[in-house]
Amino acid sequence: MRNFASYDVDVRRRTSGVVKTVCNKCQATRHNKRDRSLRVNVDTGHCHCYHCGADFYVPDEAEEREKAERRAARQRRAAAVPRHFQRPVFDPARTTLSESVERWLVETRCIPQSVIAGLRITEQEEFMSQSGQKERCVCFNYFEDGQLVNTKFRSVDAKHFKMFQGAELIPYNIDSVLGQTSCIIHEGELDAASSLAAGFKSVISVPAGANSNLSWLDRFMETHFEDLTEVIIAVDTDSAGLQLRDELINRLGAERCRVVTYGPGCKDANEHLCKYGVASLRVAIEQAAEVPLEGVFTAADLHSDLLALFENGFGPGAETGWEEMDKICTYERGRLVILTGVPGAGKSEWLDELVLRLCLRHQWKIAFFSPENTPIVYHIRKLVEKLTGHRFQKGCGISEGLLMRSEEFLTDNVSHISLKGNATPARVLAKAHELVVRRGCRILVIDPLNRLDHTPQPGQTETQYLSNFLNMITEFAVQHNCLVVLVAHPRKMNRNPVTNTTPRVEMYDINGSADFFNKADYGIVVERDKEVGVTRVYVDKVKFKHLGMGGMVTFAYDPVSGRYLPCVESHDPAVPVEQRVGGVTFDSSCWLPDKELFEE
Repeated sequence: MRNFASYDVDVRRRTSGVVKTVCNKCQATRHNKRDRSLRVNVDTGHCHCYHCGADFYVPDEAEEREKAERRAARQRRAAAVPRHFQRPVFDPARTTLSESVERWLVETRCIPQSVIAGLRITEQEEFMSQSGQKERCVCFNYFEDGQLVNTKFRSVDAKHFKMFQGAELIPYNIDSVLGQTSCIIHEGELDAASSLAAGFKSVISVPAGANSNLSWLDRFMETHFEDLTEVIIAVDTDSAGLQLRDELINRLGAERCRVVTYGPGCKDANEHLCKYGVASLRVAIEQAAEVPLEGVFTAADLHSDLLALFENGFGPGAETGWEEMDKICTYERGRLVILTGVPGAGKSEWLDELVLRLCLRHQWKIAFFSPENTPIVYHIRKLVEKLTGHRFQKGCGISEGLLMRSEEFLTDNVSHISLKGNATPARVLAKAHELVVRRGCRILVIDPLNRLDHTPQPGQTETQYLSNFLNMITEFAVQHNCLVVLVAHPRKMNRNPVTNTTPRVEMYDINGSADFFNKADYGIVVERDKEVGVTRVYVDKVKFKHLGMGGMVTFAYDPVSGRYLPCVESHDPAVPVEQRVGGVTFDSSCWLPDKELFEE
């Protein structure tokens, strides 16, 4: 149900269909007070007056609740802001711009006064850390539900930027998206203003420029972006803009995205507006090209990537902070990691720390499908221990405040997939797809393989089925630009009757198929030597040499924090077994990142 009365709309007791009624926005100025110029679609909530042009939307009860929840969440976030935080306040009296700033916006940047007023752009003198002095700044005010949330200050002369200390990052002009089916996304506020000048209505700008970290998008995916049928990506055409473009396409879906090109000598919308005018910019946006067909590429399609590779060469992958491990293996998204080891070797424990390190250092959010880590709260307990460096127990170093910080970090960065019924690979990957879109997950952990419900086709051999399965998760990794980690158990390793030793597990020992080694981008084996008290991690395969050459690293396990501490192992038979592990540096420091106090 929609409460039309609260929007001063009389639907004349209709509960569905389209009704014409009087428009209370213009009725007072009309000669014919009974003219029913307001067309109301009772089902969709869309209202339009054919006399005054009023066009607005009446939400239903669920949308009103969501709006109230967003407002309450914003108030809770505001209440949690440190005392020294200077809250942004919008002063309507300051909307009058100085002559020089208005001339810069209107004449130099070609932004009409109507757009400036609509966006409520202001100006003020502000201290800028880049210059170490106060500068005259244009203020781009970020509103949500009509309330000021943040402000970006841009100095006119030196192009210095900063945002309010501690304020939330939200898209610029985000309220324009609600109730729309199409949206234009820009990289800067002036570019968004340029599209508004060209006559488009649903236009936003990313809050932090060309940044591949799109965590600010998470909160708005379901409420603002899920129902869009078309997303026009109109970011800059430099290398940073291209990276942002790819991240947006990955999050929002290539099937509904189109990409704007601005023509010779223009890297963004405002440059195009200034050089070629409003009509030309509108044509450029309307002619935005569809994202190229999936699976079909030409050299021209890959021109920017090819040029970047030529100019910059191959760079290393993402490091973990384990120095010795980083020398032999670094990680790249879009890849498949196969991890194995005998039961009890500590595969899951070591893997938990690996993905946490990647998350902490590179902001790669994690999705776990880990049925053996149930109940999930037990797994979260282990993650908290690794993050804080303390045992998860009252009085053992974890204060209530530290626990809350850990919970907040894990809430923002870690998700667990737990499905009712059969957990088939297709269902798990479908849920992982939702987490990529909704939460921006960049790591998917499937631990272990044998807890998936496998359904081979009639007549299909185990080898054929596993080959198809590995193709499926490799395709998921590539399409979603995720690092997928699959834990697979090896076959039973028999003890050698002559030497009375059990050989170490190798990738070809994984039960079921040699394809576990053949199709992996990374092949890792975890081995625990309980006698010596050391964990050996063998990197048996790194597919691309710029990511590492493989090798072996030894760790000592800290049972208090659950962390793996690099160490040195002696292989001298003269050294007693209990003394063969040395060089251990214990680490009980807290790994939780400090909250950023300034966003610039």
